[in-house]
Amino acid sequence: MPPDAPIQASPVARDEAVLGVFAPSLYADHVKVYPRAVRGPFRMVKWAVLVLCLAVYYLLPWLRWNRGPDSPNQALLLDMSAPRAYLFNLEIWPQEIYYITGLLILGAVALFLATALYGRVWCGYTCPQTVWTDLFMAVERWIEGDRNARIRLDAQPLSVNKLLRKTAKHSLWLLVSAATGGAWIMYFQDAPTVTREIFTGAASLATYFFFGLFTLTTYVLAGWAREQVCTYMCPWPRFQAAMQDEHSLIVSYQGWRGETRGKHKAGDSWDGRGDCIDCQACVHVCPTGIDIRNGPQLECIGCALCIDACDDMMRKVERPERLIDFVSLENMQRRAEGKPTILKLVRLRTALYAALLVLVGAVMVVTLAIRKDFVMAVQQDRAPLHVTLSDGSIRNGYSVRVTNRTHDPAELQLVVEGLAGAQMFQAGAPGRHGVLRLSVHSDASADHHVFVAKPRRRSGTDLQQFDFVLRDGAGREVARIRTQFAEPQ
Repeated sequence: MPPDAPIQASPVARDEAVLGVFAPSLYADHVKVYPRAVRGPFRMVKWAVLVLCLAVYYLLPWLRWNRGPDSPNQALLLDMSAPRAYLFNLEIWPQEIYYITGLLILGAVALFLATALYGRVWCGYTCPQTVWTDLFMAVERWIEGDRNARIRLDAQPLSVNKLLRKTAKHSLWLLVSAATGGAWIMYFQDAPTVTREIFTGAASLATYFFFGLFTLTTYVLAGWAREQVCTYMCPWPRFQAAMQDEHSLIVSYQGWRGETRGKHKAGDSWDGRGDCIDCQACVHVCPTGIDIRNGPQLECIGCALCIDACDDMMRKVERPERLIDFVSLENMQRRAEGKPTILKLVRLRTALYAALLVLVGAVMVVTLAIRKDFVMAVQQDRAPLHVTLSDGSIRNGYSVRVTNRTHDPAELQLVVEGLAGAQMFQAGAPGRHGVLRLSVHSDASADHHVFVAKPRRRSGTDLQQFDFVLRDGAGREVARIRTQFAEPQ
């Protein structure tokens, strides 16, 4: 192309030039949020919940629980090698995964109920992302100072002071992250054992991999991503509004009282204006950096720190507190109209959530109450389905698995009911018997291949229903399984 040749614009660029418009960018740079420290009742509640959640998370794996000489003594343990889940005195086997499902359902319904009553109270106080982000921000304030000091430090060129502060902050962040990742590993392995193995280099490659993975994710999500997790990664804000109604208590700015907002000086009249002095205190303390005065927003996690900040400012200017409040949309309207507020906790949706919570909980309690110590499973052999023995009798084979959920070995009796003339025997064992004696170790399963033989019938169907019955040493029935016996037509 000759040097003086005109540059041909793209069709899109030519259209934009003609229309005098520019295509908007779909990418927005992240604006770092610098939350300011605040004092007040909601901040105190958040500190208390944070301490409680961290104490439970870090200390629970170290709690011991005596289950006997051959069982792990960790109170809460998800043992993948067994595989078994231990929760204090409760032991969950793999085939009882429905208990885990029930716990997840209970958690989900409880979250729905809490949201219907108090908005995003889970997000603001007990969500792990919120708890660890709060902890990381406390470390950041301790080393770098409050909001204004952190803004000035980030704006400064690199110096020894800045380098030392940043290094100290990230070192403590990594230390907290490592403790978090290590504690998570302890829920799947014995806490004292895996701690010693990690520090001595004796842990498995899988242990080090997951330890590093959870350490990294904690450091990135709580230290760097922070509010971006709540805004972009978490799905809950997208549909939590479906759990709420006009009676749900949410963090709200009462515009009927605050507008028209504007700066205020001592001695100025309050006539013809609202109580909001546009001090931006509610914005500066928000962990997600939003302005609550713009109404309900996806980014709001319902932490209520803006209430503490606003109340503090209202006290300074001698105006009534709770310009920002935990209030329902219904009550905001009633306050604006001068009517008394109402608290309507019992509503159709909350009643349904509560009923579902009670129902699922009751089902789990009942199933735990009738839970059996011995479980039997029977699978009939399919190849061959039946065999004719030398004496003319017919033989069927069955795989019988017996599970002993107690912490003592058991001697059990297996009998057949509903099959006339039937006898049992096992491969390699002499003779046929009406009763087979089966041994099962404590907290274990045992597989037995059992043959059932009976005289051949001269008429009738080729399938007969009968029961395998398992009895303990005292002759009490502990398990029963119905199966079938096949013989030639």
